[in-house]
Amino acid sequence: MKVLGISSSWRRDGNTELLLKELLKGAAGKGAMTEFIALRELKYSTCTHCDTCLKTGECKLKDDMRGIYDKLAEADVIVLASPVQFAGPTATLKAMIDRCQSLWARKYMLKTPPLLPVKKRKGFFISVAGRKSKTMFEPSLAIVKTYFHVIDVEYAGEITVNSVDEKGAILQYPDIMQQAFHWGEKLAGGE
Repeated sequence: MKVLGISSSWRRDGNTELLLKELLKGAAGKGAMTEFIALRELKYSTCTHCDTCLKTGECKLKDDMRGIYDKLAEADVIVLASPVQFAGPTATLKAMIDRCQSLWARKYMLKTPPLLPVKKRKGFFISVAGRKSKTMFEPSLAIVKTYFHVIDVEYAGEITVNSVDEKGAILQYPDIMQQAFHWGEKLAGGE
């Protein structure tokens, strides 16, 4: 079992990232191999809509996204973590998702699996927002759920927390940190 955690926060050990790391800790405690990727440390371009992938199923751009494609294919569980910025996910996460246009092309244009090997994969989303609103997470959830659907990953759930903004403030909510840990255990246990 391999659990891949992808953080799109620009804050090192910010609230969203702390929750992601706690989830990975729970998964590791159940024997899963875990990997943490911080998108802020990678260099990749946005999708240029050149349409090469529509014919080949591969992105022609040669940058750090190449490694992400491999990690997505290896993973049994993919956890995306993004704070809310302007009512959506961070630009780094959206750029990563957009660069998976090649996976969309494989599935819908070339009629091949988006990720090989073909296996059951689960997806999970973590997000924290500074403001309180009933609809704060809807745009991000729509994007993430669509992304998981396109790459044939079953959506398993989410942790969304609003009214938490200051860096590290999530640590004042041990119940939410514990929830993240338990989700890691559950996802690693194949539930």
